Amino acid sequence: MEHITPPAKKKNKVLPIVLVLVIGSSLIFGFNKYRYALHHEDTDDAQIDADISPVYSRISGYVSDIRFEDNQKVKKGDTLIIIDGRDLQIKVEQSEAAIANALAAVKVAEAAVETARGNAVVAQSGIEAANVRLWKADQDYNRFSSLMTLDATTKQKFDAAKAEKDGAQASVNSAKSQLIVANKQIAAAQEQIAVANAQLKQRQADLDFSKLQLTYSVITAPANGLASKKNVQNGQLVNVGSPLCAIVGNEGVYVIANFKETQLSKMKEGQPVKVVIDAFPDDKIDAKVYRFSAATGAKFSLLPPDNASGNYVKVIQRVPVKIKFDDVTKVKDMLRPGMSVKVSVELN
Repeated sequence: MEHITPPAKKKNKVLPIVLVLVIGSSLIFGFNKYRYALHHEDTDDAQIDADISPVYSRISGYVSDIRFEDNQKVKKGDTLIIIDGRDLQIKVEQSEAAIANALAAVKVAEAAVETARGNAVVAQSGIEAANVRLWKADQDYNRFSSLMTLDATTKQKFDAAKAEKDGAQASVNSAKSQLIVANKQIAAAQEQIAVANAQLKQRQADLDFSKLQLTYSVITAPANGLASKKNVQNGQLVNVGSPLCAIVGNEGVYVIANFKETQLSKMKEGQPVKVVIDAFPDDKIDAKVYRFSAATGAKFSLLPPDNASGNYVKVIQRVPVKIKFDDVTKVKDMLRPGMSVKVSVELN
């Protein structure tokens, strides 16, 4: 019986080709990833941030007017809230009246100084007149004393001359005492001027403080941005330090990216960055590394870790890095603090 050889099976050439393509693609993909990793540092632990200015009440009072809506765009200096300040206006008027009284007290003290100086001039004139009288009385006394030794005058005239001399001396002493008193009155009046001026300064400080408190009844926006987190209603009683709203700045937005400490060896300020916002994945925004945090995020936490005991598990820490946009004008209106982003830093 004749043996029939079966036909040879055709080799499947598709599988090796597919295998080669898969391995080649994997090698190319892996090489590209490796090359990319050599020149880039990426993280998705990042978010948009901005300066948020809280608005607090600096006085106590009832809200009389609210001039903004929640999430409304405002400019620095725009009036947001008005607090009833009629009681503060009364305090201003009281301070102004106190200043008027203090000014009057200063003028009275100045007048007292002038009066005391006039008394001093009168006392000085009295001393001069008393000295003239004393000189004449002394001359008469000496004359009658000489005549008395010669028995050329009477005892009565001699006693009169002596009495006149003693009286003139007493007048001189009295005038000198009056001058001393007048000088002390001048010093006392000048001290009263100093006291009155000090009181005037105190009243002026009270007026300035009252006016300052009155200005606090008009609450304005501290910065440009969006007025958010409105926490006040008309007629509400607010106290000192009550949070009223917050101004979220939309001009100085930036990114805070938390890189692992092992990623920082080749990173430095000024390196270019590509930012992709999760809300807008098709847009890549150019930015630059601006500043590195002075400490890790854990050190700024409420309860920072303490590894002094030695019983700890080593965990790679993250360092916040501030990244600034090159040109944020095109996207600033759609950026909101807290948005998640992905950043890629070009190392070379």
